[in-house]
Amino acid sequence: MEKEFRDTKNFVQAISDVLHQFAIDYFPDTWQLSMQIFLKVALLLLLIFATNYVINYILKGLVYLLPNKLSKKALVVSMVENKISNSISNFFALSFSSTFIGSIFYRHAVTPTFLDKLINILILFAVFILSKRILESISKYYNLKKDNYRVTALRAITQTATLIGYLIFGTILIMLIFGISSTAILGTLGALTAVILLIFRDTILGFVTGIHVSVSRLVKTGDWIYIQKYNIEGHILEINLLTTQMLNFDKSVSTFPTYDLLSTEVKNMQVMYDGNIRRLQRSIVMDVSSFIFIDDDFYAQLSKINLIQDYMNLKQVVLENERSAIPNSDLIINGHQLTNIGVFRKYVLAYLNANPNIDKDELLIVRQLEVSAQGMPLEIMCFTKTSDITEFENIQADIFDHLLAAAKIFKLEILQFSKPKI
Repeated sequence: MEKEFRDTKNFVQAISDVLHQFAIDYFPDTWQLSMQIFLKVALLLLLIFATNYVINYILKGLVYLLPNKLSKKALVVSMVENKISNSISNFFALSFSSTFIGSIFYRHAVTPTFLDKLINILILFAVFILSKRILESISKYYNLKKDNYRVTALRAITQTATLIGYLIFGTILIMLIFGISSTAILGTLGALTAVILLIFRDTILGFVTGIHVSVSRLVKTGDWIYIQKYNIEGHILEINLLTTQMLNFDKSVSTFPTYDLLSTEVKNMQVMYDGNIRRLQRSIVMDVSSFIFIDDDFYAQLSKINLIQDYMNLKQVVLENERSAIPNSDLIINGHQLTNIGVFRKYVLAYLNANPNIDKDELLIVRQLEVSAQGMPLEIMCFTKTSDITEFENIQADIFDHLLAAAKIFKLEILQFSKPKI
């Protein structure tokens, strides 16, 4: 191998000599040096492009030789789409061709030094682009696999690595161009540590957040979330290193710092959406002055309501037995009595249990909240069998349309400044 390489260098040197003599033979003295350098640079470029083409052709050929099942794997597809083979061929073509600079320009003193520095810079570019494409390929692979949690972490890692890469690339570039030692550059950066940490504060927080979100599986791209701090609700479009984008329900896009996913309260409603279930929680505020005991006439009227007929008949037997054993049983306040608000609460519970859109396996409560100057809230808490926003709102509206109208039958007054609980 060493002999073949030495023979190749000798062959390239022979071509360089031919070009050198060609410039002497066919150009005037004032143009000879410039043309010699021009022709030799053209030879070097030809060597770079030829090597690049051969290596790239071989790499792409290897992909085509893979079995169909393997060539269609997500990792191979992501590497092909991100042109990894191009970056690899660029790197090796530049590295291989740089070894022939001495053979091509051995007659010139300054040119090899300049070209060595230039080729090293180009190799640096090639390494940086190759690294960037490898990271993008990994991210693309998990995109194709639809693993959104790992995509979030990889996006944070990729963007952080890219920033670090820019810093390293810039440092090495300065070293190559100006001949500054790495010790001097690192010493300067060390002295500016506090300033660097301040500048990259959001970057560091975003990186930590991306990793934590991925490991703990708090949220992912596409999740439906609500952030109370900003009073925004919608689906996550993208989680980047510094910012997260959310598509609101009015089709506008909100942007907030990524580290807010850890530093503030985030309500993830995607679990509810995936389970096709959604909580309904709202109050009807009753006027306390409309609460009354149920007398015999009113009792007979309410007993005709089908949903609470069994309840009313059972209570009638219990109350008659109890009142027969107490004095002054003709006075309605004596003994255990039914009230219109209590019976209405039983009616609401029966109505919800009979509603086919309410999930009976989940929590279902009708309760009285604390009485205030505004009245007494009667709160309903249950879960619908759908999480679709349109269907949910229709179900909720139908329930409260009925209950608001039904309250009049129970002689209850409803205050008109009831506020839904979100």
